Parts: sequence; C-alpha cells; structure tokens
Amino acid sequence: MDNTAPSSDAPEPARPQRSWVRRHPLWTVFGVLLAGIIILILLWDWNWFKRPIERYVHAKTGRELHIDGNLGVHLGRLTTVTADGLRFANAAWSKTPQMAKADRLQASFELWPAIFSRDFRIPDLRLVHPDLLLEVGPGGSGNWILKQSDARGMQPEFRRLWIDGGRLRYVNAKVRTDIDIGVQTGTPRNPKSGPPIDVKGSGHWKGNVFTLNGHGESPLDLRDRDRPYQIDVHAAAGPTKAHARGTLLDPLRMRDFNLQLALSGSNLDDLYRLLGIALPPTPPYSLDGRLTRVINSPTSSTWKYDRFSGRVGDSNLSGYAHFTTGHQRPYLKADLRSTRLDLDDLAGFIGGAPARGRGETTNPELAAKSAQQQAKGKLLPSDPFNATKLRSMDADVRLRATRINTRTLPVDDMDAALSLKAGLLTLHPLDFGVADGRIRSNIRMDARNAVLHSQAEIHASGLTLGKLLPKVKLGNTAIGKVGGNADIAGNGNSIAAILGSADGNIDLGMGAGQISKLAMALAGLDLARILKIKLTHDQQIPIRCAFGDFAVSNGVATPRALAFDTTDLLMTGTGRVDMKNEQLDLTIRTKPRRFSPLSLHAPLYVRGSFTHASVRPDYKQVGLRALAAAALGALTAPAAALVATTNLGSKGTAYCGAAR
Repeated sequence: MDNTAPSSDAPEPARPQRSWVRRHPLWTVFGVLLAGIIILILLWDWNWFKRPIERYVHAKTGRELHIDGNLGVHLGRLTTVTADGLRFANAAWSKTPQMAKADRLQASFELWPAIFSRDFRIPDLRLVHPDLLLEVGPGGSGNWILKQSDARGMQPEFRRLWIDGGRLRYVNAKVRTDIDIGVQTGTPRNPKSGPPIDVKGSGHWKGNVFTLNGHGESPLDLRDRDRPYQIDVHAAAGPTKAHARGTLLDPLRMRDFNLQLALSGSNLDDLYRLLGIALPPTPPYSLDGRLTRVINSPTSSTWKYDRFSGRVGDSNLSGYAHFTTGHQRPYLKADLRSTRLDLDDLAGFIGGAPARGRGETTNPELAAKSAQQQAKGKLLPSDPFNATKLRSMDADVRLRATRINTRTLPVDDMDAALSLKAGLLTLHPLDFGVADGRIRSNIRMDARNAVLHSQAEIHASGLTLGKLLPKVKLGNTAIGKVGGNADIAGNGNSIAAILGSADGNIDLGMGAGQISKLAMALAGLDLARILKIKLTHDQQIPIRCAFGDFAVSNGVATPRALAFDTTDLLMTGTGRVDMKNEQLDLTIRTKPRRFSPLSLHAPLYVRGSFTHASVRPDYKQVGLRALAAAALGALTAPAAALVATTNLGSKGTAYCGAAR
C-alpha cells in the first residue's frame, strides 16, 4: 500500500461555469419585467383607457365626455397623447347636445416631471377643428358653469396652443344675440413665443347684424397677468363700428388695459340697444379716444373713454365719458367740449331732427323724420320722449361750446349741465350767449310718471336788438338791448304737448334804442314819409321803449300789455299766441306821433302758423280811407282829398307806450 501523499503541484479538477443569469438573479428578473413592460407598452391598446377617462371627467364636471376615435400615446422624454373624435356634453337645459367637440386633440408633455413631481408641463397643445359653444340659458346662467369640484393642486402649464379651423359660438337668445367666430392660429414671430391668433366671424348682437375680425397674440399669453397682451380688433353691429388696438393686462379679468378705441356710427342712440347707454338721437358720428377700466368692487366697474375727439354731425366734439355699471342703474359722467357746434345736431334732445339739404350731415332715419315734420307744417317737435330711457340710467353731463352755428338766432356760445337721477332730468344751467347777451335757463323734466311734468325758468338780458333781426333788412341796424323772463310749466311727453298745456308768465322789454325811420313809416303806412325817405335817405329814430307781458294758460299766451314806442310811431298789440295749435292771431294798432299829410295807417294783422306766419294791414280800412280821399277829391278841390289821409299826430307827453 502506497501511503505517499500526493504532490501539491498536481492540477485541481475543473468546476462547472455558472451563467450571468444565475450570478445576477435580481437584475435578470428586473430586465425580464422591463422587457415585458416595453413589449406590453408597444403592443398595448391605449383605447382601454378611454372609458376610465370618460368616467373621471363625468365625475369631476357632471357632463359626459366621449372619445369616439382612437386614443394613442407615444412614450418618451416628451410624451405625446392624441385623442380623436372628442365630444363634451352641453348643459341639460340646452337644445344643442354638445358644448364642445374636436376632431383631434394632441398634447405633448414632459414625462419625468409629471411622474415624480406631478408637474404637468405641456409645451404644445394642438386642436384640429375644435368647436366650442358658449350659451346663456333661460335662467341667465351660462353653460360653462360646471359641477363644483376640488380645483386644488398643480394646474397644467400650457406653453403654446395651435388651432386648426376652430369655431367659437356665443348664443344668448334672451337678448337676441348669436355670434359665430372662426379661429385660426398663425406662425409665431419667434420660436419662444406662442402662435398668434386670427378671428373672423359674424352673427347678431342684440338683434343687430354683427361682424368681427381681428388679430391677437397667442391665447396662452392671456395667462400672464403681468405681461401686456396685444390686440387689434374690428367689430361692427349694424351701422355701429368699433376698432380697438393696444394692450390688455390680465385680460381674462379685464384688470387693466390701454386701448385706443375708434367708435363710429350713424346715430349715438344705437348705443342704447347695444350697450345700455341712453343717448339722444344724433347725426352720424366718429370718435377716437383711450379706453380703460377701473374695478370699483367685485360687482362694479367704471369704463373710461378719455381724451376722445371727433365729430357728431357737423359739430366737433372732445372730452371724456365715464360709464359705471354694477349699481341699480348705470351712471354716465361726461365733460364735453366743442369749438364748432351746429345747434341742430342737438335737435334729438328735444325730439327734433337736424335740417336736410346741402352741407347738412344726417342719416336716413333722421332725414325721414325731418321730412315728416316739414310735411306736418309744425315747428314744435311732437315725437314723444322715451321715458323708459330716461329712467334706465343716471347721468351728469356738461357740454361747453365756444362757437355755435344756427340757421336763425345769433347764438355765440353755450354752457349746459345736465343731471339725470332716477328719471328726474334737470338742465341747470342751460346758458346761451345770444346777440351779445345771455339767456340763462333752468329746466326740470320729471319722467318718473307716465306723463312727463316739465318746468322752465328762463332769463334773458342784454340781447342786441339788431342782431335778433339779422334777416330783416330794416331791422338789423336797430340799436337797443332786449331782456325778459319766462316761467312756465306743462305736462306731456313731447315738446309740443308740454308747451300746448303750459301755464305761466312771459315778459319781454327794452329801454331806449334806435331803429330805421323807414321801417316805422312802413309799419304806419305813412305814404308821405315813405316817399320823402326814398327821395332822401333813411335815418335812425329813437325808440322810447318796447315791452310785452303775456299770461300763459293751457298753452295760449295772451298779452296783458304789448307795445313798441318810438318818437314817430306807437304800436300796441292784442290777440293770442296758441302754442297748442301753433297759431298766431295778433292785431297791431299804430298811432303816428307826428303830422303826416298822407297816411293810410290801419291795424296790422300777424296771423298764420308758427312756420308760415304773415303780416298784413287791414285792407278794408286802408281801402275805406283811400275811397274817402278819392270821393273828397272828386266833390271838392283835389287838396281836400288829403283830409281823409291826414294824421295830425298826438300832442303832449306820456309815459312810454301810452298815447299822448
């Protein structure tokens, strides 16, 4: 037996080699699972998630969401999700089933921030043929008001929005408004900015045909409350047009903006139907100014239209207008200036219309109204005031004009302060510079009842007589100052009705002055003096005084005293002025103050309507005097004919206006 130990240098038998899988079992399991997940993801039908998503949206909003097409996901650092055929249900009260729909929605988001920090960063959101309907229901609530849900937590951050063939509709049947707007994004100005948006649409705004087209920055820029948002938009509702350009800051809340707003149209009265701003009818206008907004409280705002200028009819206009909403009635505060005011542009304030014809600016509606008034042969406007408008808004408006154009009266300037409170309108003061003097008025119109009650206190002083008679050839050289007072009140819903029912007092008067001698000779039918003046020359004679004192009852003004007294002729008057029927019926009696060998003096009759008045002598009395002169001349010497036409004049002295 060999007990010899084996040598240490002999080779050891070989051990079997273990695989990498057996050496790294955990990594192997992870790799197999990862490969399975990848294969599962690659082969997974993402449409399986459609129903869970639809149920989740329904639970959060109370509305059904349907994904009729495919739901696809392309995984990666920037993961893209696409969904085709989306439909989002409308409110239950709506007759239109869907509030929103789109052929395709594609959103890309950064995967790792979304998984590990729930930070959803969406660089691109693309919508293909989206269609959104915003609708106001019968109760005044909008279909965009959804079920209350917990909105806390991280909100998605959208960076760029792309819209291909979008459509936005707004419907409010109660106010006859339906607008359909096409929306399309353009090419970004630089890679870091969102694509700009172009809008174009049409429809009806409060029953008026409406159009809109404009350009703005990316809608996603609206989310930046500290970065101005640029817009340039044109809109039109009927004949009213607006052009807004400038910047908005936090436009979703309209917190602040700097817009230049050009506003034009055929009639400022249209703004009542469009915006609830009660203004009188006017000729066409065009204004341009700065529009801003001040938030007074959560429910009240003031819209400010500052530093505007432009034209209304044939007048220029500038100033500011502030419109406050959110109270029982909206409130307008305005300060307006004009360096050239055509007075008939303000005719709408009293129910009238501006003149037609060459050089006059008007619109078809007011032109027809003017023609109708002329056809009636009436001077006083009979169209009723809109009492509903007067009760719908409060206002404090001041209008100052430094130059005024009129067809008749020589009006120099104007200062008017209008106040409107709950249907009570006052003009205090209403101040005109007329013929070198002043006419100051306080007007009160109460529209709180069905029939308006109006009062007027008018004071005139220092009016130059000659300038009050610019179209009277022999009157425009007259010298003297005229003044007077009127205190009247009436009931009715138009100027014609108010004056036709008026009660009160009117008085006019003037002191010493001068007037054409020929004018007085013509008034007294003094043929001898007329002939003498024609053969020589006319001259001014003293006016001793003139006065008129009228009692007004139920629209009829009756003179208590009426006289025009000169050194050559005294004229006194009787009769009536019927404002209800717009008729004049005055008799002016003349009495020469000097000897005249050939005078056919007879009463003068002022008769006719306010628009077609006539002045004529009593032809019967003139004829009798002429006939008497002819008879005396035939029966006696010709000189005896002068007896019938001779007036010896009056003697002595008397107070002004009394016969001597």
